[in-house]
Amino acid sequence: MKKLLLLFLLVSISISHAQQDALVYFTDKENVEAAIANPITILTQEAINRKQLHNTTIDERDVPVNETYISQIKNTSGISVHAKSKWMNAIYVRGTQTNIDNLTNLSFVESVEYMDKSLNFSTPVTTTTNKFDFYDTQERIIYNYGDATNQVEMLAVDYLHEQDFAGDGMIIAVMDSGFPNVTTNPAFAAINGEGRLLGTYDFAERQNNVDGTGSHGARTYSDIAGLLDGDFVGTAPLASFYLFRTEFAPTENPVEEAWWVEALERADSLGVDVVNTSLGYQDYDNPNYDHSYEDLDGQTTIGARGANHAFDKGMLLVTSAGNDGGGFTFVGTPGDSPGMLTVGAVDNDGNYASFSSIGPTVDGRIKPDVMAKGLSAAVVDEDGFVTTSSGTSFSSPIMAGAIASLWESRQEATNAQIMQIVRESSHLFENPTDQMGYGIPNFQKAYNNLQILGVEEVALKNNFALFPNPIDTFVNVSFPKHENQAIFTIHNVIGKKIIDTKVSRNDNQVDTSNLTSGVYIATVKTETSTNSFKLIKR
Repeated sequence: MKKLLLLFLLVSISISHAQQDALVYFTDKENVEAAIANPITILTQEAINRKQLHNTTIDERDVPVNETYISQIKNTSGISVHAKSKWMNAIYVRGTQTNIDNLTNLSFVESVEYMDKSLNFSTPVTTTTNKFDFYDTQERIIYNYGDATNQVEMLAVDYLHEQDFAGDGMIIAVMDSGFPNVTTNPAFAAINGEGRLLGTYDFAERQNNVDGTGSHGARTYSDIAGLLDGDFVGTAPLASFYLFRTEFAPTENPVEEAWWVEALERADSLGVDVVNTSLGYQDYDNPNYDHSYEDLDGQTTIGARGANHAFDKGMLLVTSAGNDGGGFTFVGTPGDSPGMLTVGAVDNDGNYASFSSIGPTVDGRIKPDVMAKGLSAAVVDEDGFVTTSSGTSFSSPIMAGAIASLWESRQEATNAQIMQIVRESSHLFENPTDQMGYGIPNFQKAYNNLQILGVEEVALKNNFALFPNPIDTFVNVSFPKHENQAIFTIHNVIGKKIIDTKVSRNDNQVDTSNLTSGVYIATVKTETSTNSFKLIKR
């Protein structure tokens, strides 16, 4: 009996002195009202503009964590601080359980959440559950995609580029491990030469250099940004970029989730539109920190909570589903978040790649959301050579760049609207599967649907609408609710009738491929009304 008691005491002492990781939540922030009243003190003008465009609220979450509180904890014996989150009003610390527990004696500490879930005696602090309401004259860009042709054309991203949408004016943050040679790699020469690499930061090492460990980040970045015309073209080569290193490759620890959330907050404050994350978390070096399937409900992990905040703040987040199809099986975090567009992998022919993690989430949601090429995907390596890599790490940036190019066409649309339009354009939308989610998107279809987003209200007032405009090979007629058929005509500027045809609600597309470039007058006529439009042919 004494031996058992001694053993228990020794184990207890060992646990109390072992290093633990935890989130420490603070009670309040300073100067909240003043900061919200003058948001330029806490956000860039680009971030403020994006929030105003999408009617995104600037609130207490945007106010930084109290640095005095952080300094006091940094000066506490036996405690090291590794990350901070303004959205959660918390910091990520490491120390013994005893030293961490003692932090709760500080007046400004609200609670502690251990990464070893068995040490939490109450339900971890969670954020408010967000409600996701989804709503049901330049020259054309002609690229020679080279080895990237299959992965670009699989999604019909080449169509977006031909409409002159290749990410121009959009800001993308790429969060990954190492980004070596990004300032000298010929694939990024245009970005660097035009000043479109807006900034870099390593959240693990706290420095601007993002070479990091390995070259994973450089390769994922190439699938969005790379441009070696004739050999390789990414899906948004005209976008602007921030590169953030949030992964420390030699070890696996949940502090990487905390760094990732901190990087999201930085991205939001800088006005980033789209974030690509070719990372995922489920198991760690310390198995007590592992996430179980039950944890992956989109609300529990640090990553999922951060992603939900980021979605609420207006950014569109794209992430890899994971490569656990033959292991843990299910999508990891932050891909489990409802605010994430989670991407699985297919092969050259659009078939499911066996390594790609599957759904559903523990609460029954469809994951992955969509699919893109991830088996033998074309990439540019850190030395500027075109090669291939496999994994959902590469299907995600291919998708992220496609979304940025799509969003460029109507930047006033919200992140929720863009995500749902992409889902609805996918080939399995009516019959999603655990392996493929909603399937492979068609960005030509997504583009056409995006152009009429919100047009219904206008159409009810003005009877009809036409899209796209400018046109290329066809024009669609959008019908108001009370009309089912009409006569559609096109005249040139001197009054000559070029096209005269019947259209209906179910047969509303008119071939315009024979028209020469220029300005035309289109007329939609019914028994009771006549509507005219200026139409531009590229």
